[in-house]
Amino acid sequence: MTLIETKPDRTDLCTDPPRGHPRPEGQDRYTISEVAAFTGLTAHTLRWYERIGLMPHVDRSHTGQRRFTNRDLDWLAFVGKLRLTGMSVADMVRYAELVREGEHTFEARQELLQQTRRDVRTRIAELQDTLAVLNHKIEFYADARRASERL
Repeated sequence: MTLIETKPDRTDLCTDPPRGHPRPEGQDRYTISEVAAFTGLTAHTLRWYERIGLMPHVDRSHTGQRRFTNRDLDWLAFVGKLRLTGMSVADMVRYAELVREGEHTFEARQELLQQTRRDVRTRIAELQDTLAVLNHKIEFYADARRASERL
């Protein structure tokens, strides 16, 4: 089973590498330090993601070192987007479990993402309201400064 979702005749943004990703051309095996440099995550966080089930099983070299693939990097990019939404780690792990369980979980995955989208839209509305307040205050101070300069 894989954590990367694909659907015929549809582009899945989770499987496409992020634009400008600093991966070496033609390479598909990375050490934990290389992945940390690519993603900005710490090696500790990458190990933790694997331990809690957020990452799929990561292959090991003959010496036991983790060897991440481009698919792992794609998954980490998607997890990074989920983190930005404010999705809880528990929900991200649940999503990863659903992906591993297979196609029969599409509906549950969709519901989880739809709830996350509702939460994001609520936060965006709150931030837009906050931005309006900031804009009002900034304009107030600009007007006050211009008025004091005329005196």
